[in-house]
Amino acid sequence: MAVAMSSTCPGLYCGRTLINGSTEGDCGVCPRGERTNLEKICKRCEGSPELYDWLYLGFMAMLPLVLHWFFIEWYSGKKSSSALFQHITALFECSAAAVVTLIVNDPVGELKIRSCHVQMLSDWYTMLYNPSPDYVTTLHCTQEAVFPLYTMVLIYYAFCLLFMMLLRPLLVKKIACGLGKTDRFKSIYAALYFFPILTVLQAVGGGLLYYAFPYIILVLSLVTLAVYMSASEIQTFKNIVAKKKRMVVLFSHWLLHAYGIVSISRLDKLSQDLPLLALVPGPALFYLLTARFTEPNRILSEGGNGH
Repeated sequence: MAVAMSSTCPGLYCGRTLINGSTEGDCGVCPRGERTNLEKICKRCEGSPELYDWLYLGFMAMLPLVLHWFFIEWYSGKKSSSALFQHITALFECSAAAVVTLIVNDPVGELKIRSCHVQMLSDWYTMLYNPSPDYVTTLHCTQEAVFPLYTMVLIYYAFCLLFMMLLRPLLVKKIACGLGKTDRFKSIYAALYFFPILTVLQAVGGGLLYYAFPYIILVLSLVTLAVYMSASEIQTFKNIVAKKKRMVVLFSHWLLHAYGIVSISRLDKLSQDLPLLALVPGPALFYLLTARFTEPNRILSEGGNGH
């Protein structure tokens, strides 16, 4: 049942659609790409994503790529020469999916986004803020108030999965000769599991991730760097430089750490925020300088000798 024209639209996200530019329609859900203003009128979103919005999209785009690389490395083995080609293929898949996603989103055919600005956490969960059934009968105003940050990520995951299914099996079949027949496609099978998980994560926790992703990046970069360096027994820069792979891993963690710092600071004040990037090598340098004093075997041996 529609709400009377003279009454105020209930709920946070119910509004009136303009007809012929002047006449207001009945209260209801705004069309996709629009959201209500303070006067409860559906207005077309004409803004551009802010830096923080782009960083959020970048984080969500990196998740499948990082998982691809992790499982490729996990199942390829140290002696497999196919890992590098699979890494490059995964990068191409995700990059192509990102470009296509930008093209198909409004405005169609252009590498830019028309968006609504995120104002509060409830913008991500409009279905929880429909008017009370006691107020009006069957009035639902669920919409994408954060257009297109919510659906854009889901579209990107769909294209990632599509490109992976089209490209990866052909590549793996030709170059992964060093692996067993059952091991060649394990990284692809893993993706068939983590893509549904990422989809549910975005659908349910997209709003929470939007506000928490900078801190998630910082924590994960620190934890994974400590685990990797500890497992590799890296104690000096001489050992790191000796192996290019370790250098790549180290710089990758530094880039993630810088990404998290930029996401938190948002570079609102460059004179104050840019010096924070000098902290990026801090955790690695601290580990390198203190690893020999905190090695468990040494502590246990000295404790057994009574020192």
